[in-house]
Amino acid sequence: MRNLLTTTALMLALALPATAQDYQPDPNARPGGSIVITYKDDVATLDPAIGYDWQNWSMIKSLFDGLMDYVPGTTELRPGLAERYEISDDGMTVTFHLRTGVMFHNGREMTAEDVKYTLDRVTNPETQSPGAGFFGSILGYDAMADGSASALEGVKVIDPQTVEITLSRPDATFLHVMALNFAHIVPQEAVEAAGDDFGKQPVGTGAFKLTEWTLGQRLVFEKNQDYWRDGVPYLDQITFEVGQEPIVALLRLQNGEVDVPGDGIPPAKFQEVMADPAQAERVVEGGQLHTGYITMNVNTAPLDNVEVRRAINMAINKDRIVQIINGRAVPANQPLPPTMPGYTEGYDGYGYDPDQARQMLADAGFPDGFETELFVMNTDPNPRIAQAIQQDLSEIGVKAAIQSLAQANVIEAGGNGSAPMIWSGGMAWIADFPDPSNFYGPILGCAGAVEGGWNWSWYCNAELDAMATEADSIVDPDRAEERMQMWSDIYMGVMEDAPWAPVFNEQRYTMKSARMGGADELYVDPVSIPINYDYVFATE
Repeated sequence: MRNLLTTTALMLALALPATAQDYQPDPNARPGGSIVITYKDDVATLDPAIGYDWQNWSMIKSLFDGLMDYVPGTTELRPGLAERYEISDDGMTVTFHLRTGVMFHNGREMTAEDVKYTLDRVTNPETQSPGAGFFGSILGYDAMADGSASALEGVKVIDPQTVEITLSRPDATFLHVMALNFAHIVPQEAVEAAGDDFGKQPVGTGAFKLTEWTLGQRLVFEKNQDYWRDGVPYLDQITFEVGQEPIVALLRLQNGEVDVPGDGIPPAKFQEVMADPAQAERVVEGGQLHTGYITMNVNTAPLDNVEVRRAINMAINKDRIVQIINGRAVPANQPLPPTMPGYTEGYDGYGYDPDQARQMLADAGFPDGFETELFVMNTDPNPRIAQAIQQDLSEIGVKAAIQSLAQANVIEAGGNGSAPMIWSGGMAWIADFPDPSNFYGPILGCAGAVEGGWNWSWYCNAELDAMATEADSIVDPDRAEERMQMWSDIYMGVMEDAPWAPVFNEQRYTMKSARMGGADELYVDPVSIPINYDYVFATE
């Protein structure tokens, strides 16, 4: 965070790294043309306050903008709709100065009133935003959350181009939060006119605008000719075809009918693709801030016993599971992926030791094991991974019945606490922003252990929560190393309690047609998951 926060005695305009200020679109890019992207499932919503899955994430980013943004293909912050911003010396007040002349798709100019409306809307419980908790450091958030206020006390419009945000506590992640889709700016009149259908009638300031949505068939995005960033987007049109099985999508790509199979390379075809030089040449590989894990509901016996949860950790053969996905991952030993700041180097975690795991179960009072259920998303390779987990557990006497369900049903079971165990594959955590706090609050913190939350272990350690709040209150760049050490300690505390069995950190693989241009990192963009549509282009 040393490039993002200042602790001077005066309120100063923040100086971002030169790369963020000077980023230029690809000079070899060819403007124009259209591309086809495929997905198996239809899109649930394009409302930035509500959309929260990997499929709609990058679509929303192309329809809307936030006050903050990221340098394409990186995790480096840069200004977005805010031309510049200032942070007070105590880190408690952030003043954003908006760009002039930014137009919504409906032709109206964006103002500071739209920023206030957006933040009030996303934190209003009636919106039911899964991202509301990210804004918890804004003054007045608690009153919004409990329904005693209808607007955030800490968000103040100074003039049409200036908005001041006061925090209730210093928050080292705040600028990242303002780059999240949940903070993307929406026009009040369009939201109110569409009502519950705003997610299917989105109006933003983004590089593209939605011109067609035929449910179950396709969505069509067209270039925003009035986009405020010079030079982009390159493409005139993107067609998202839905209802396409991944194997069919791959065949269509090979036939030149599809440009990017949105669901990636089907696991059953991965070895075949990589063995063919012509196809392998079009494969793009990239790292991602991802961890796949098994959740254990700490409110469900016998998983309420920490020794049982530790035994389960030691029962899982992670190397074998990595082989199931063709080696496209590395075994995980903690919640954070290795490339995330705060990752604890030299920590081995719970090694694979079924004999020791059986002994631990016996010592915990379960010499004959027990019966439980393992929920899993029903798309390949997740059922096969669940079967491997089931086999590993059976080796220590744990009989886990697999519940293979649609993604929405697994999410519902996790959010209502009815699932004893969940393999998170297909829904596993990919960081919303590159900071260790993002792997804690939503999926391991007390705030996520609520009805509809994503903390499917229902794990709540008040002491670790307090440490997390303290860590994120450190905004002094000279204490950045101290903050990362605190996060390391927090995750080591989580591993002691073992609400998860971390399994692997997955690499991302995708394919592109021969006519697709743009740097590889745009196709495995760590923020615009999975693709940064604003900067890719067609070469013919």
